Amino acid sequence: MLCIKNGLIYTMTQKEPIKGDVLIEDGKIRGIGADLEIPEGTEVIDAEGLEVYPGFVEAHCHTGLDGYGIGYEGRDYCELNDLVTPQLRAIDGINPFDPCFQHAREAGVTCIGTGPGSADVLGGTFAAVKTAGKRIDKMVVKYPVAMKCAFGENPKNCYQDKGDTSRMTTAALLRNELFKAKAYMEKKEAAGDDVQKQPEFNLKLESLIPVLKKEIPLKAHAHQANDIFTALRIAKEFGLDITLEHVTEGHMIADELAGEHVPMAVGPTLTHATKFELQNKSWTTPGVLASMGCQVSIITDAPVIPQEYLPLCAGLAVKAGMDEFDALKAITINPAKHLGVEDRVGSLEVGKDGDIVVMSGSPLKVESLVKWVVIDGVVVYNN
Repeated sequence: MLCIKNGLIYTMTQKEPIKGDVLIEDGKIRGIGADLEIPEGTEVIDAEGLEVYPGFVEAHCHTGLDGYGIGYEGRDYCELNDLVTPQLRAIDGINPFDPCFQHAREAGVTCIGTGPGSADVLGGTFAAVKTAGKRIDKMVVKYPVAMKCAFGENPKNCYQDKGDTSRMTTAALLRNELFKAKAYMEKKEAAGDDVQKQPEFNLKLESLIPVLKKEIPLKAHAHQANDIFTALRIAKEFGLDITLEHVTEGHMIADELAGEHVPMAVGPTLTHATKFELQNKSWTTPGVLASMGCQVSIITDAPVIPQEYLPLCAGLAVKAGMDEFDALKAITINPAKHLGVEDRVGSLEVGKDGDIVVMSGSPLKVESLVKWVVIDGVVVYNN
């Protein structure tokens, strides 16, 4: 058992913090409040004068697949021989010994959504994982959480000599695969247990059935406004759930997006505008969208931005006008909802995982220090 005592607790279920204790048993939060009864033998962290937060969560990155350093050996985040690869599974490539995991958890980032990159029209499935561990199977919070797809510059740039040179082509390729998967699924269902009537097994189409059944959403890489609307258009055509990733021009179409009720992950913003479609990148984007009632997460897209700077990105959004509580939600409970793991992480509530960050001050302030990080009730970092 572990008890964090006398801290200023930001549960993320309410705006105002409470002074008290957090008790963790068998990796789960068993109590929150003042003057909790602490069983004998419990490990105690004295958080007097410190602030206590749920472990930070990132909704979109490539940690463990785009390895530390550069070069071919560290890159496992895209298949560059095929535009359409829904059969790829993040858990088959993630390297828990990538130093980026250590950097992330030492900054208080305890749960991440990581998976294939955005070269492919369909890239494969994402996983929600903890940032501590040595075997990915034991780090998984939920798998799969989404099917990655991409619009805009990346597919047509990466495959301009292999069959994709326009945004129209990218959209057509995605539609084509969804139509094929729908027909494949319907044939399987009509055949029932009759093996003779079953369609020939196709791993690509099989992998899209959970998307068609709305068991997982499409996770749509889209920067420009027109790409965002194309992603939404296709999702509606096929009756799919969808999350929007990057949303660089979101502040320009916030009035339209407010009515869509679609989770949005905004970023990476702490970078130069390296592509044409990033020309309107702005720190105001997450705040503008949140002020319109949108569910906003802030992302680093690590390793595009090192994951340890996730709280810094939230702080810079506040500097640009975002409400502080909205910014805190954007790195805790909102990304947990974005990934469909809010039942386990993203807020401090009884029954949830014991993932906690103890800090000298607000994570939105660059001078604040991480003092302790706890994942599943185990101290993984102590400064």
